[in-house]
Amino acid sequence: MDVADASGVVWLGFLASLGTGVLTGVGALPLVFFRNGISPRTEDVFLGFAAGVMLGASFFSLIIPGLDAAGQRGYGEVGGAAVVIGALLLGALCLWWIHDRTPHEHFLVGKQGDLAMADRFRRVWLFVLAITLHNVPEGLAVGVGFGGGDIANGMKVATGIGLQNMPEGLAVAASLAGGLGYSRWKAVLAALGTGLVEPVAGLAGVAIVSLAESLLPWGLGFAAGAMLFVVSREIIPETHRKGYENEATAGLMTGLAVMIFLDVTLG
Repeated sequence: MDVADASGVVWLGFLASLGTGVLTGVGALPLVFFRNGISPRTEDVFLGFAAGVMLGASFFSLIIPGLDAAGQRGYGEVGGAAVVIGALLLGALCLWWIHDRTPHEHFLVGKQGDLAMADRFRRVWLFVLAITLHNVPEGLAVGVGFGGGDIANGMKVATGIGLQNMPEGLAVAASLAGGLGYSRWKAVLAALGTGLVEPVAGLAGVAIVSLAESLLPWGLGFAAGAMLFVVSREIIPETHRKGYENEATAGLMTGLAVMIFLDVTLG
């Protein structure tokens, strides 16, 4: 890929990740019209759907293309698998390190660590920080999906992440409005703000991979590991906390089915 083509792919990856981030705020808009917010059952269904989409995106749009990219670069079957597995574990390890070292509140469940004396302002921003960290691997996945000039794969990742960002944005805004006392409009804007970290991560991912194509298998595996960590550590446990495991599982299966459909139809 020459410099001009790489520049075009970088901008496309950035714009796609910007679009997925904006959809977080778009998905939160219905909260304005629900006087009493959304129910915990509905929150769990939405978050389950997000988990299903992220699981599907991790395998269909990141891990499998990562194995293909490794094979095209002469790693061989065993070597390619080792590269992608190593990158996947590194991605999960990095997210674990950030999660462990950064004081934050869980996605919806409340305080973690010694935060008993924190005032309301601090709690709100710790909560926002947790949501922001949650969105970083999503933006990275979109950007890396465009790496190496694979526009079809990038659009598939962006479509999937955008779809899951909408119900996720609604769940986040409802939590901010109900649990932290935000007005409905402020909760929507806060959800939008947390989504806008995605284009930053997306730009970094697509730029690095496009300008150094040999890193594509590593980038795809790393993004997959980061996303799988978020799904396993944050989203699925949260959806099983309030007694709506069946509804959340139905949402997860629906999200996974959507990603299978996108994988087939978008190639």
